[in-house]
Amino acid sequence: MTEGNQPKQLLHLVFGGELVHLDSIEFRDLTQLDIVGIYPNYKSAYDAWRGKAQESVDNAHMRYFIVHMHRLLDPESSDDPHV
Repeated sequence: MTEGNQPKQLLHLVFGGELVHLDSIEFRDLTQLDIVGIYPNYKSAYDAWRGKAQESVDNAHMRYFIVHMHRLLDPESSDDPHV
């Protein structure tokens, strides 16, 4: 693919950690956060998120998240179909 044919990058961050309480998003130990990676689209981020979530299914306090980084970088854009 040439540069003109590539889809627009919509960066997503996948990370997780152990929560203090199941009903909040406060991490037990910030030094132990698992930064899974940054992905160029939602689908690849979702696939990574799902894999890590399934790996940690036995720990009820472990949660993984997808952050739509492109929304932070360009809040005026509404290109993401997963709004």
